[in-house]
Amino acid sequence: MLVAEKTTLIVRHGAGDVERVFQLEQWIDRPLADFLGEEVAQRTALVSETAQKRAFIDTISAPGAALLDVTAHVIDDYLIVEIEPKVAAVRSSTKLLGRIEIASSALDQATTLKNLCDVAAVQFRELTRYDRVMVYRFLDNGAGAVLAEARRDDQHSFLNHHFPGSDIPQQARALYIRNLLRVIPDVNYEAAPLRPPWIGPVALDMSDSILRSVSPIHLQYLKNMGVGASASVSIVKDGILWGLIACHNETPLAISYDIRATCRTLASNLARQIKTREEAEAYRERLRLRGSQDDTITLLSRHGSLEEEIANHVEDLSRLIPCDGFAVLRGTELLLTGTCPPEQDVRKLTEWLIAKSVESVFSTNRLVVSYPPAEDFQGVTAGVLTVLLSVEERWLLVWFRAEEVQIVKWAGNPHKAVELKPGETLTPRSSFEAWQETVHGHSRRWTLAEIEAAGRFRQELLEFRQNRRLRELNRQLIETIAEKDLLLEQKQFLVGEVNHRVQNSLQIVSSFLSFQARESGDVAFGNAVEEARRRISAVSLLHRSLYRGDEIGVTNAGRYIEDLCGNLIGSMGNEWKEHFALHLGPVMLPIDRVIPLGLVVTELVINVNKYAYSGEPGPIEITLTENQARLRLVVADKGRGRTSARQGFGTRMMTALVGQLSGHLDFEDNAPGVRVVLSAPIMHQ
Repeated sequence: MLVAEKTTLIVRHGAGDVERVFQLEQWIDRPLADFLGEEVAQRTALVSETAQKRAFIDTISAPGAALLDVTAHVIDDYLIVEIEPKVAAVRSSTKLLGRIEIASSALDQATTLKNLCDVAAVQFRELTRYDRVMVYRFLDNGAGAVLAEARRDDQHSFLNHHFPGSDIPQQARALYIRNLLRVIPDVNYEAAPLRPPWIGPVALDMSDSILRSVSPIHLQYLKNMGVGASASVSIVKDGILWGLIACHNETPLAISYDIRATCRTLASNLARQIKTREEAEAYRERLRLRGSQDDTITLLSRHGSLEEEIANHVEDLSRLIPCDGFAVLRGTELLLTGTCPPEQDVRKLTEWLIAKSVESVFSTNRLVVSYPPAEDFQGVTAGVLTVLLSVEERWLLVWFRAEEVQIVKWAGNPHKAVELKPGETLTPRSSFEAWQETVHGHSRRWTLAEIEAAGRFRQELLEFRQNRRLRELNRQLIETIAEKDLLLEQKQFLVGEVNHRVQNSLQIVSSFLSFQARESGDVAFGNAVEEARRRISAVSLLHRSLYRGDEIGVTNAGRYIEDLCGNLIGSMGNEWKEHFALHLGPVMLPIDRVIPLGLVVTELVINVNKYAYSGEPGPIEITLTENQARLRLVVADKGRGRTSARQGFGTRMMTALVGQLSGHLDFEDNAPGVRVVLSAPIMHQ
């Protein structure tokens, strides 16, 4: 590794056997051209000018006639040049392109997620020639599981084995997102220090360096597994680390730059394929649940009152969402069907649910954690999904799921991996012998689509009941009051009038602030007023959304933020329009979560305007995605400064909004500018 100033191209630091490779006794403070040649050095400098993250420069001949691959990237004021012995190409470029086409076609033809991972393991092993290739997925609890594997016939299998979350710490997972591929050709290498030692308040950032030394803990971890060389290819979906392609070889093995580039390409293709299949699976599940829900609503609306119809169709309601048992409580009447706990236990559970639940929908696949008396259910029930129709009437629907005893195979005892005594440090697990654990107290997990379906069913039941009551009331009004139409018109008028008056009041305040700004002549005061007017405009848009009427309870947060950004552009000036880049997924959120999310977007955009660009138009990119029941909002700019230099996001209002969403904010360097990432659950916690 050579570290050169990006403006002068003078080498200030290096690592490795620089003297032998380049036959230079005194190499510090020499021009980069003395190492690479004038032409290659100038092409390397272009990396600095184009601000590329990393680029392959060329293959050069060392003084000893050895061929060397040269790559480079920029970090702060330095150009990092990394030089590796060229690995003889196993395949020509033409054959590699053919390999990519074959692998891509095989991935395209996979019909399920499991089949897709099986194909990926085979294709990556064929490409890299490693002894073992595993497709490893991160689970909700932080642990990982091997979904697919391709290996030598004489090796034992890790297929379906679980690895504790501590095996890959969070800081390592962050680097996997930043660098999609990491290769260790020989786990027994000796690390080379930077010469002369780096002196400064901040260490040289080697996060993007392919030659950066690996943690000794990780190296020992690989040795404990009997691995002599490894490669890890990240599977990143919507900016989140979904999993890894983990490649292991029993003996040292280096792979060429062309093979590594092909691995990155195939991993990106695999991530897209995974996203497509997961979205298609979720869509099919939503369609199935919606169809079942529509049929059930039609069935309940045929004859008598809703209360009577629900009591008469308990079996049909139980089939609305896959379950093992179902209960309806209304008042003191309790109806059960399927496999449920004893009646007295169900009554105690429903009492607890009604007393506890401020939510309309509650779900858990580990009931005993929230409700310890469930320990007495003896495996009959481990998970519940509840819909609270009325607290006053004590009206509750409960779907039960039985305990699903899991036999989990671990690659070593997971509990030993995290048991640290005071003063001890993290050490790699020494044993990877299969260790089996029986997990009790869990039911099959309720999917987001099932929870959404339960909430939607509740809303339709209440609307159906309300509409039926309204029709009955209308019938009575027709019989007794001739002015029914007038009363209904007055009701609609009052609702519209309230909305109209609120909008007028907000407009009056906005106009008054503008008048005050013009009268004062104070620029600072005018800027503060303009910022206040933007917030008022945002509040106005949020209020109008409550009266839209096309969505009740939930709304499309992506469409909502798109409308909000249009309003913000109008207040900031149309010259900002071309600078907004929106990538907004159709994330469905309860209306009471969309509103604070909209206020967060407003605050972040206003801060970008004020601090990143000083009021002048500049690029703003807003992304909204959904993954594993969580939303991810990213607001990025290309303005001044790095993350550590930014102030102004720590206001109490922003803290309160993020807290209301049960989320957290991360600030990242956007090189240049700042990326602000909000992560929060879709549903209330």
